[in-house]
Amino acid sequence: MSQLKTRVKSHLKRGKRAVDYIRKRRRLNLLIKLIVGGLLLWALYAQIIVKENISEIWATFRNELQGGQLWLLGLVFLLMPLNWSLETMKWQRLVETIEKVPFFRAFQGILAGVTLSIFTPNRLGEYGGRILVVKPENKIATVVATAVGSFSQWVVLLVAGMAGLSYFVSENLEVDYLVMLGTAISTIMLSLLLVLFYLNVDLAIPLCKKIPYIRRFVKHFEVLNRYTAATLLMVLFISASRYFVYSLQYYLLLLFFGIEVPFLLGMASIALIFFVQTSVPLPPVYGLAVRGNVALRVWAFFTTNTLGILSSTFGLWLINVILPALVGMLFISSLNILKSFGYEEKE
Repeated sequence: MSQLKTRVKSHLKRGKRAVDYIRKRRRLNLLIKLIVGGLLLWALYAQIIVKENISEIWATFRNELQGGQLWLLGLVFLLMPLNWSLETMKWQRLVETIEKVPFFRAFQGILAGVTLSIFTPNRLGEYGGRILVVKPENKIATVVATAVGSFSQWVVLLVAGMAGLSYFVSENLEVDYLVMLGTAISTIMLSLLLVLFYLNVDLAIPLCKKIPYIRRFVKHFEVLNRYTAATLLMVLFISASRYFVYSLQYYLLLLFFGIEVPFLLGMASIALIFFVQTSVPLPPVYGLAVRGNVALRVWAFFTTNTLGILSSTFGLWLINVILPALVGMLFISSLNILKSFGYEEKE
């Protein structure tokens, strides 16, 4: 009888420890989500509630809603899910050699990354969101694969930016013909070098072996050897397609707010703005201010409609970043974050 009581007490103690363990994990999960939610609210407050000229921007938006071409705004909204769907397709293609991630789950990871990128430097939070939807043992390799996708988008941004800069200067400034020719040749050469380096991204493996603190993770970099030239070119094509989509969104917003610029020159100017913003490693919450200041200088060549320029820039950020970030927060709030990192709710 005494042995039975002892066993019962032992089981009860283990059960109590297990319950306490689960409660602690759930509280920690909740704390993490509250911190993420708080940081997201801070970003929204800093850029929407107390933003300089925000009242004028909203007034401009309301005026355009009443008398503007609403189909332009509607098209911008319709292009937003296409933008992030292309990013999902690109990421799926890169991680399929590591782990098969269904499209909808991958899409959730992409949007969670958008949420975290709101308040992290240089959009580093995108990596954190995406590793939430893969197995714990694949997280480091997934970070490497995600870096390849980011690099492909960066290549597109730089190539388009250099081309946009050349065209913008040739159309708006008086520059000697030989200078422009030299600039054009340099742009082509640099673009080819960037693409060539991208297509040989596996050369990063021997480099990583020589860097302290990174060499211990070099086995996870082996995923770079699995990418064929055809795969990398497809990823680059998807990145270029996505770039065209959000550049087109920007151009349509300019038209919506009454800023008419020839299509080719407008796209070149947009490429220049993105090019400058990409070179400044700041969180999107501050990158918006940088883009706004650059946009004012670039579009000043075509219009004096300052509020229209700021409204277009702000509108693009609101539609392409804030709305997906809010949806991503919903996904994060429903996720067991600790479990996604391999911490099961059991003793």
